[in-house]
Amino acid sequence: MITPILMLGAGRMGGAILAGWRKAKAFPPGEIMIVDPQPGEDALAAIKAGAVLNPPESELARAKTVVLCVKPQAWTEAAEQYAKRLAPDAVIVSIAAGVKAEKIAHAFGGRAVARAMPTTAAAIGQGTASLHADTPEALARAVALFKPLGTVVELSDEGQMHAATAVSGSGPAYLYAFLEALEAAGASAGLPPAEASKLARSTLVGAAALLAKSGLDPVELRRQVTSPGGTTEAALNVLLGANGLPPLLRDAVQKAMRRSKELGG
Repeated sequence: MITPILMLGAGRMGGAILAGWRKAKAFPPGEIMIVDPQPGEDALAAIKAGAVLNPPESELARAKTVVLCVKPQAWTEAAEQYAKRLAPDAVIVSIAAGVKAEKIAHAFGGRAVARAMPTTAAAIGQGTASLHADTPEALARAVALFKPLGTVVELSDEGQMHAATAVSGSGPAYLYAFLEALEAAGASAGLPPAEASKLARSTLVGAAALLAKSGLDPVELRRQVTSPGGTTEAALNVLLGANGLPPLLRDAVQKAMRRSKELGG
């Protein structure tokens, strides 16, 4: 049994998870308990629908699944505060970047642990979650939590979670940064800023939708819109050049991985 669910922390990512569950009608709202001193809008919407905010300590032991959604720097404090109040068979599902399952399990009294690295698109059912657990039970619990929110990728090696964090967990920010730069480039080329923004955003959204619907590799889709000697090829010679996107993204992912390892202690 996966419910009742106890969510420790309901900030931006926790709120996105709650919004996605509500949209998918994944779990009865009354089976969700939220612990957060300052819940955000999505958490408040879940509470309005029937979720319980800051339940009495006696209720915490009812939780079958505990979703650890606090910031990586605050997870030890959460463990110290709540570990003794949880049922012995509660499964911990942590989204704390970089923190190993063994470390979390120790802090939570040896309970089973799964790790997840989700994205905020979970709020609209288009999220991506990288998952790892050492036991089938914990992995199944994580899959049940995140499957209603989009795509799940199960990783057999916990060490791969650093790379998954760098590619997927942080990935949406890379895309938004690219969009910002494309909008600015359009404005610098002479387009009114509002029009540059509209063109860049609708083009990016449309391209992503085509990628999802067609099932084709991005290499093939890129080739389809690149005429020999044309404008797209001229631009790609810059973007795919020696100082272009491939080395920049390799460096960005490596730095994100390094930081993930640092956060894990």
